[in-house]
Amino acid sequence: MRAIPALLLTVLAFPLWAGASESIYRYVEKDGTIVYTNVPPTGSKAAKKMKGSFAQAPAKSAPVVGRSRTPPDLDPHIAAAALRYRIPTALVRAIMHAESNFNPNALSHKGASGLMQLMPGTASDMYVKDIFDERDNIEGGVRYLRVLANMFDGDMVKMIAAYNAGPDAVKRYGGKVPPYEETQGYVRKVLQLYYHYKERERPADGGPREPNFQNDDAREGAGGDEPR
Repeated sequence: MRAIPALLLTVLAFPLWAGASESIYRYVEKDGTIVYTNVPPTGSKAAKKMKGSFAQAPAKSAPVVGRSRTPPDLDPHIAAAALRYRIPTALVRAIMHAESNFNPNALSHKGASGLMQLMPGTASDMYVKDIFDERDNIEGGVRYLRVLANMFDGDMVKMIAAYNAGPDAVKRYGGKVPPYEETQGYVRKVLQLYYHYKERERPADGGPREPNFQNDDAREGAGGDEPR
C-alpha cells in the first residue's frame, strides 16, 4: 500500500451540517495537513478566512431545476482535466452540476466536499492536496471518473452509478445500477444534464470530436465506495 502524503489529508473540524452563515478558516499544520475549522485558530497558526461559506450539497436525486451555463472561471480547469484524463467535458459538467450546483464550498452530511463532492478517502487516493480548492477538486473528480471508466469499460451509466454509490455496489448488482432510490434518481439526473451540456457544447462547424474515454492507461488508484 502506498503512503499518502500529509498534504492530502483534510480534517473537517466543524459540524458537517455547518450553516451557510458560519465563517470557515483554513490553515496548514506542521506536518502539511490542511485543516478547515469554523473556530478561529489561536496562537501562531496563520489561518486564512475562506471566501464565502459552506452550504449543504443539493439532493443527489432532486429534479433538475434552472439549468445554466458552467461558471466561466471553472471552464479552464474542466477543459484541462477532461483532456488529461480523456473524459467528456459534458460529463464533468453534469457530475459537477448534480453534485454541488457549482458551489466549491458545498458539503454533504456524509463529508463529501467541494465542486465534485469528493469523499476524503477518494480525494486522498486521487492525489488531491486541497479538497476545497476548485482546480484540485476538479482534477481529483475527473481523475476518479477515469478510474471508473477503466473499471467499467467506458460504460457511462455504470460510471455515473459508481460515482454515487461506489464501484463495489455496481459490481455487487452485476454491473447494473444499484436499486437505491437515490442512485437511480442520480443516474437519471446526470444523464439529463449530460445531454444538456453536450448539446450546448456542440461545435457549430462540426469541429473535433471528444476523445474516446474507454480503456485508458490505468495509472490511477481506486477511490472509496461509500454512498454519498
